[in-house]
Amino acid sequence: MATPVISIFSVGDYDAQVQRGAEVLRSGGLVVLPTETVYGAAGLLSHPTARSRLRELRGDASPKPFTVHVAHPADALDYLGAVSDLGKRLMKKLWPGPVGLIFDVPAERRRQVAERLGLAESDLYDESTLTLRCPEHIVATDIISAAEGPVVITVPAAAKSSSGSGEQMARELDGKVDLAFEAGPTAFSKPSTILKVSANRYDVVREGVYDQRIIEKLLRTTILFVCSGNTCRSPMSEAIARRLLAEKEGVPELDLEKKGISVMSAGAFAMPGARATPQAVDALRMLGMDLSAHRSRPLTVELIHQADMIYTMQRSHARAVTALVPSASDKVATLDPGGDIDDPIGGDIALYQDLAGQLQTLIEKRLQEMK
Repeated sequence: MATPVISIFSVGDYDAQVQRGAEVLRSGGLVVLPTETVYGAAGLLSHPTARSRLRELRGDASPKPFTVHVAHPADALDYLGAVSDLGKRLMKKLWPGPVGLIFDVPAERRRQVAERLGLAESDLYDESTLTLRCPEHIVATDIISAAEGPVVITVPAAAKSSSGSGEQMARELDGKVDLAFEAGPTAFSKPSTILKVSANRYDVVREGVYDQRIIEKLLRTTILFVCSGNTCRSPMSEAIARRLLAEKEGVPELDLEKKGISVMSAGAFAMPGARATPQAVDALRMLGMDLSAHRSRPLTVELIHQADMIYTMQRSHARAVTALVPSASDKVATLDPGGDIDDPIGGDIALYQDLAGQLQTLIEKRLQEMK
C-alpha cells in the first residue's frame, strides 16, 4: 500500500490532519514534513522504533545525534541549561527561521534531560553539544507542537530531492514512512545555516540560506515603523526615533549603526522610490530633521524578520505585517496603544506639525518600554 499523502492546504479539516500526523509520530511512525528549506522524514526521538527507523533511513554506519526541531523558540530551554545573552539573542532574532544552533549543554543538564526523555545522552547530545532547529513553516510547527516530544527531522539518503515536494519524497520512501504532508515547494533552495554558539561569540559551521553578512544584519537591534505609503507617518517616525536614540546613546545620528542600532520605515501598500510629502519634509525641518533624501519602500518579509519591534500607524498595517509573517505577531503593535493615527495626506503644514508632536510623544514612550 502506497504511503498516504495529505495535501494539507487543500483539506477542509486542517486541525484534524495535524492531529493525525502527531498521532503517527507518537505511535513511533515516520512522517514526511515540510520546513522552509527541505522536506524530511520526522520521528519522535524518544520512541525506540522511530529512532531505529530514522537511523536506517539516514544510512549512517555510526550516526551522530539528530537535530531536534522545536515548535517555538522557548521550547529550546527544555533541552538546554543556562543560555548566554548572545544565545538568547540568536534564538530571538533567527528563530523561527532557516538556522540551526549548536549549544554547549552542562553535564548535569544533559543527564537530567536524557533521564526525563528515557534516552541515552548519546541519543540526544553530541558529546557536550546539542543542535536545535525552529523551522518557520506552519505545518511543521503545528505538528511538532501537537506531538509533544522531541521531534527530529532528517533527509534520508534515498531521497533524491529534499526541496521538491512531500509527494515526491513519499514515492521515493514508499513503505519506509507512514504518512506524508504535501505543502508545495520549499521557500528556499539552500540548506539551513548552522551556527555554533559560545558565551560571547558565534561561529558559522555551515553557510546556507543565511551567510555571515545576513546574520550580522539580523542580529542588529532594529525598530521598524509601518504606515500605508511610507511617505508621511512612518518616515517621520523613523527620523524622530533616530534623533531620540542618538541623543540617548550620545552619538551623532550617522553613528547609530556603529552602535548596532537600526531604525527603518516601510509602507504596507507602498510603491518604491517615492519622496516624502513636502509637508512632512517641512514639518521635520522645523525640528531640525531632514527628510529630503527619503525614498519609500514596501514592507517585505526580510524587513519584518530584521525588526526587533514593529510599530504601525494603524491596526490594518499590523494585520499586513502578520499576513506576511504570522510569527511576527508578538513584536508588532500600533504606535499609539489607544488606536489608529490618522493619515495626514492632503493636510496643511499645521496638521503635519501637530502630527510630528504626537509622534514624538508616542515614540518617547515606546522607547522607554523597550529598555
